[in-house]
Amino acid sequence: MADHKRKVSLTSISDEEQQPSLNITHGTAVALVKRPKTDEIQKYGSTALVQAGPKRTSGLQAPIMHLTGHKGEVTSCRFSDTGEHIASGSADKQVFLWNTYGECANYGVLQGHKGGILEVQWMPGSERVITASTDHTVAMWDAMTGERLWRGKHHTAPVNSCCPLSKSAGDDNMFVSASDDGQLVIWDARERNPAAVIEHSQPLTSVVAAVSGNVVYAGSLDNTITGWDVRTQSAVQTLRGHSGTVVGLAMSPKTGNYLASTSLDNTVRLWDLRPYCRLPNRCERVYTGAPHGYEMNLVRPAFDKDESMVASGGADRTLTIWNLRSGEVKYKLPGHKGCVTQVDFHPKEPIVLSGSVDKAMFLGEL
Repeated sequence: MADHKRKVSLTSISDEEQQPSLNITHGTAVALVKRPKTDEIQKYGSTALVQAGPKRTSGLQAPIMHLTGHKGEVTSCRFSDTGEHIASGSADKQVFLWNTYGECANYGVLQGHKGGILEVQWMPGSERVITASTDHTVAMWDAMTGERLWRGKHHTAPVNSCCPLSKSAGDDNMFVSASDDGQLVIWDARERNPAAVIEHSQPLTSVVAAVSGNVVYAGSLDNTITGWDVRTQSAVQTLRGHSGTVVGLAMSPKTGNYLASTSLDNTVRLWDLRPYCRLPNRCERVYTGAPHGYEMNLVRPAFDKDESMVASGGADRTLTIWNLRSGEVKYKLPGHKGCVTQVDFHPKEPIVLSGSVDKAMFLGEL
């Protein structure tokens, strides 16, 4: 998606490949909360502003945590399956690993890609991380040691997206990637070469897998979302309705019945994937209020754990959360200084995570 990508450098930092490594404490976290009279308490490089206020709803150190340290735009950020950790990818070619609780310590940095990170995902079990990069490769990492376990070379253009193929089955080896070269590639980290390659006619910007792992959905430059059966490598479904490039996808985590998509047409759409859906185009709802800007960033939506809310960032520097059923805006959360590119909900608590081109992330309880 060369024409619809954030400004990331495709050049190598040297002629020799950068060696993957795990570095410690490159980022910092600041706890932010309002109080009538501010008493600032500094400890171990983090700041907590303490108050007696409304009843807390999460285990965060403060209702809002501000995470900084990346030297480039934050393009992707995700909670681990346990919710104990966060992985963030950036245009600075690095993945940061953070603790969700306490001081939100940045306990590791994954280095090795020659280009910006466009998506980061946790594999089932929360011990491995996969990354998609502008250097045309995908990689799998050990989140405990920082070791790069495997690297996939097949794509001939920037890889915009990646996701585990079957999270429900607990498979931490199989995943899929989508690229500007129009290819969906199924990978098995136990093998060197792709397990399967699916060709699409246009560059692909995003990919998610159905709960079963048998179907993957890919968003494209042609404004459509196509469902592909990975067993037969054939298209089984095409979702039409967007009038702009589809730049992000999310699968409902509890049932897998719904798909959310963001688009450059300034809408977020909810698609009903159930076989008995009565809607002719399967589009159940259209959400507005999260506009895109001239940067045309890859902006990825998210569902909460109960499938009662859907969220997306926008070029208006805010995070918007809608009621899934009514379409009503429940929260409009400011704070970022640039386009919000990624949103994720905590898998167990009412906590939302956001990343932005301002190189920072926010953790906030709802």
